[in-house]
Amino acid sequence: MIADLRGPVHLVGIGGIHMSAIGILLRQRGIAVSGSDLRRSPLTEQLEALGARIFEGHDAAHLPPGTALVVATAAARPDNPELLEARRRGIPVLLRAEMVARLLEGKRLIAVAGSHGKTTTSALIAFILARAGLEPMYLLGGESPDLGGHAAWGDGDIAVVEADEYRRAFLEYTPETAIITTVEPDHLDDFGSRAAYEAAFVEFGRRVRPGGLLLACGDDPGARRVSDLLGDEPLRHETYGTEGVRYWRASGIQLGPAGGTFGLERGGTPVGQLEVRVPGLHFVRNAMAAAAVALHLGVPFGTVREAVAAFRGARRRFELVGEAGGVTVIDDYAHHPTEVRALVSTARAAFPGRRLLGIHQPHTYSRIAYLWDDWLTCFEGLDQLVVVETYAAREDPAAGRSARDLAAAIASPAARYAADFDEAARLARDIVRPGDVVITIGAGDVNEVGPRLLEALT
Repeated sequence: MIADLRGPVHLVGIGGIHMSAIGILLRQRGIAVSGSDLRRSPLTEQLEALGARIFEGHDAAHLPPGTALVVATAAARPDNPELLEARRRGIPVLLRAEMVARLLEGKRLIAVAGSHGKTTTSALIAFILARAGLEPMYLLGGESPDLGGHAAWGDGDIAVVEADEYRRAFLEYTPETAIITTVEPDHLDDFGSRAAYEAAFVEFGRRVRPGGLLLACGDDPGARRVSDLLGDEPLRHETYGTEGVRYWRASGIQLGPAGGTFGLERGGTPVGQLEVRVPGLHFVRNAMAAAAVALHLGVPFGTVREAVAAFRGARRRFELVGEAGGVTVIDDYAHHPTEVRALVSTARAAFPGRRLLGIHQPHTYSRIAYLWDDWLTCFEGLDQLVVVETYAAREDPAAGRSARDLAAAIASPAARYAADFDEAARLARDIVRPGDVVITIGAGDVNEVGPRLLEALT
């Protein structure tokens, strides 16, 4: 139990969004925290402000005397010097998901899984529950401007967690309620095949407590296949969607540049009208899942409606960075071809008649390779594209294909390669003209390009 943990706790990879969430929760419980990462970031600065001790780079000397536990990101290599030192000293080592499971002990868990949409959906669920006065614990994979961050202990008995599938992390959890937003092959450097990837989601569904609730998006082919396989499991099983008759159905959908409205139906019976301020049909589905969870928990529909209407989305999800010289800059976390297609469609609807320039940073060499054919077509709809050098994360270049290869192979739109962020900002500055929209695209640190471009335009 977390009450038995006295610390200090050392976090290897503390600058990651999930690892930093663990650090925040530990500090909120008064537990001493230290941690290391390749470089400092706003997340590590936030942790320092909370009293954590941060080291840049990885070194055995970074483990403080008396360290009681070491927690490692799934991306940490086995030969990481801090992990080797922990084992030499006999200090217990947990993976990130194992530590999250320990933090969740005693909570009623709502776990949101899926290839896409899990950050926004989990943030919206937590926001609705917070507005309802339930004071949920939450750990998100992105920062929420409405919640004021991406992690909080909360004083209630409910926890909302973004259940990441990488290295099958979500199989550490035993949720009371599980949501599967989408299932589309990803992380094939780890899973190896589509079948293995989908099988992991089936296993995740079977982790739901007996009598618990599984919500799956019936509009998504992969989630629907998983849902069909879990149909006879001993749990409440519901689907949601926008097409055909579902248990939870969106009707009368009206979308515009700044969001839209739709009617929510439950088992064919109208529940009420919802207004959203985040554009895109994908967000309607996310909002349906969040509303369904809240209503199952007894939250009044009026509270759900007010929270959904107020929700601004997660940071780095179609987020306005700024404007300069008549040019609008948007940032988005899309790092899979399906997410990029949805992003381009949303941008076209939000900015009709305006030229769109994308600045894309691929995320890992292997993802470029195993989704190669999709990458070549997913940017269609943009007017110009700059492809920045790959965010390597945990990989070496030999693991796949390069950003330079990708830029050379994309036929539409016209694509150029940039070796670094300064070159990307220069290229964009030379291309854009007043009225254009620039979108930085990727899960790495490509969001640093937008401010540089705005400064250059100013």
